[in-house]
Amino acid sequence: MTSQDTDAPVATAAPPQGITAYSLGLLALLTFFWGINWPIMKIALNEMPVFTFRALCLGGGAIGLFAIALLKRMPLRIPRGHLLHMTWISLFNITGWNVFVLYGLSMLPAGRTTILAFTMPLWLVPMSALLLHERLTGWKLAGLGLGMAGLVVLVGGEWEAMMAAPLGVLLVLTAAICWAIGTVLTKLWQVPMTPVPFVGWQMVLGGIPIFFMAPLLEFDRWYVYSLWPWMSAFYNATVCFVFCYWAWNVLVRVLPAGISGLSTLMIPVVGVFSSMLMLGEEPRWPEFAALLLVATALGLILKPTKV
Repeated sequence: MTSQDTDAPVATAAPPQGITAYSLGLLALLTFFWGINWPIMKIALNEMPVFTFRALCLGGGAIGLFAIALLKRMPLRIPRGHLLHMTWISLFNITGWNVFVLYGLSMLPAGRTTILAFTMPLWLVPMSALLLHERLTGWKLAGLGLGMAGLVVLVGGEWEAMMAAPLGVLLVLTAAICWAIGTVLTKLWQVPMTPVPFVGWQMVLGGIPIFFMAPLLEFDRWYVYSLWPWMSAFYNATVCFVFCYWAWNVLVRVLPAGISGLSTLMIPVVGVFSSMLMLGEEPRWPEFAALLLVATALGLILKPTKV
């Protein structure tokens, strides 16, 4: 697969392509960059309020994506008849996911938030089977079981601590469901746009409520922040909101929705270990056991199958 392949507009619901070295490379980068972002966001939220932080990230990400689209002369217009589709996709993928997960993160430690957020495949796999008619193979079910077992091991003794903030848990689980719904809608409606402007418009449409709520709810908390929140916002706007969102949308287009969702199971493991390094948490046996379980799960999920 080449970059030209993934930048071509998708006009119809074409059958998903196989797992290639290109998609595996995107997945590896996505896993690393999204995984280390959880402690990075936690550091930012110690000073910067949720809507303000996300408005900066979404605004910067949208500007970056549209700049790339203009430089590469990609068509920017939303195709006729797809504005409503784009709006619903954006509300789930951008508004719902970002608002719910960041409020949850502000109430919970970064490592635990990552674990809860990436229960997303648990919701996505049955949704993709019901709405997209994707086949639930034995390998996929085994991978889902092992991956979820890894997340359960990660939760382990943290359950009581998480239950001390039940609203935070509920918010993050709601964010995971929003992400799953947004992924299914992306696959179901197949908006015929190239990935770069497609993601840029999601950030604009999904960001509208966030852009309005930031000054409305948080104006009294605007002041001169220290360097780290600004560095976090810059990392999110450039790496996470330009590259990672683009890469995720490419993967959703070229892989079955269930497999693209299950392939994210390594991200919470990266999130937990990076939280240890950045936030000083101590590694314990559950983290290593979960790493083994999730790595095995990925091996099963990404196992080539005969057509």
